[in-house]
Amino acid sequence: MKDELTEPVSHTSYRAAITAFLQERLQDKLDKLKADDPDREAKRSKLLADHAPDAWMADAARRVAHIQAVTHSLKPIHPDARGTNLYVEPANLPQLAELGSHALKGNFVGDVVGDAGSLGVYKFLKLEANSRSLLTALLAQDADALAALHSDPAQAQTLRDAFVSLTQPRAGGPSSHTLAKQLYWLTGSDACADGDYALLAPLYATSLAHAVHAQLQQDRFGETNKAARNAKKERKAHDGILHDYPGLAVQNLGGTKPQNISQLNSERRGMNYLLSSLPPQWRINEQRLPVQADSVFERLFNARPEVRRALKALRQLLESDPAANQTTRLQRDDWVAALVDEMVALAAELEQAQPPGWTLEPRFADLNRDEQLWLDPLRAELPDEAEFAQDWLAMDWPEAIGKRFGNWLNARLQGKLQFGDIEFRAWKDELLADEDGFAQQLRERRGRIRAARKGVAV
Repeated sequence: MKDELTEPVSHTSYRAAITAFLQERLQDKLDKLKADDPDREAKRSKLLADHAPDAWMADAARRVAHIQAVTHSLKPIHPDARGTNLYVEPANLPQLAELGSHALKGNFVGDVVGDAGSLGVYKFLKLEANSRSLLTALLAQDADALAALHSDPAQAQTLRDAFVSLTQPRAGGPSSHTLAKQLYWLTGSDACADGDYALLAPLYATSLAHAVHAQLQQDRFGETNKAARNAKKERKAHDGILHDYPGLAVQNLGGTKPQNISQLNSERRGMNYLLSSLPPQWRINEQRLPVQADSVFERLFNARPEVRRALKALRQLLESDPAANQTTRLQRDDWVAALVDEMVALAAELEQAQPPGWTLEPRFADLNRDEQLWLDPLRAELPDEAEFAQDWLAMDWPEAIGKRFGNWLNARLQGKLQFGDIEFRAWKDELLADEDGFAQQLRERRGRIRAARKGVAV
């Protein structure tokens, strides 16, 4: 016995699908006829004649010129744009490592744009038999699909040619529009040479957007995810996967008429999901602020997980009495560099989370002046902080911070380990020479503060 799905698509399968489709559309219109309408019988007769298979498909073949099948559309960019749309099956796209329409492969849904009154033609072409759409079969010149269109082979071929034309670019060649987006892309090495640019016209990946919407709908509202979400809420064990999309946004295309954008957009009622791509937002609580402290090195810096990990690794390395060679120096430098990175990160987090001038608050009055200059640089841009700006621009404080870092590290590595001025100077210099972090941060901040205080005596 052959697998049912491997059997060729039969004529009767497509014919049955077409018959059911037309009967459903006919019945929907018949149900809307009013019983007291004096023209009811005339209207009924016309509907019956219009929905006869040969008559309906002839009219559909005429109307297909008003729509176009697409996988990449211009309409979502602007509904009034009149330019080139593309129908490219994902399997025919370059197979890249990055996420894109090519990832859909054969599991995709084509879209259609154009006259909203003709979108029903595309619904007709999406009819399936044995998991194969009528449009796909017609594109492949499937004999059974052709026979389902008309008993006359010549007439069937004419209908087929009309229907598959909606997958072809419109006459006139590729074009853009004043309402479309355009992007100049540098392809050469001379940014001043016009010939070194290509002009790109981005299109909306409508088939990919529909697939993403379907996946997110399932992940958000499916029964499997609902069970996982309830387990999390009730703090119960669950062997499934919880899908969550923080910061999810929705872009509604088409307003009250989503069908003016495309068929798939109409099916989604204009809903298009936008995944969050925002940078992380640091949040500092009271326990992670230098409240009534002389230095962030007293508690705040020590409490950072990566700091504790780096200190532990560095201590283990030094206590193992390693050989005084390049390998040992590189290992030591790597862990010290990790500590320096954490210092730069700490300063960045405080700057992100706190308003300019936060060190002016009484609860931070004990904080060392050099550390105030380091951790609250935006204070130097405030109108009444000329003295603070002067101290910052004098640039004595970076060395002081380096010394404090060295003292802190020396203190953390004391005990069985004995270190002196040579190690202290090495760790201080490590901080001040961090080109990708601390030193680069200083250069950028210096220019900003000078620009902010231009015209102010400091």
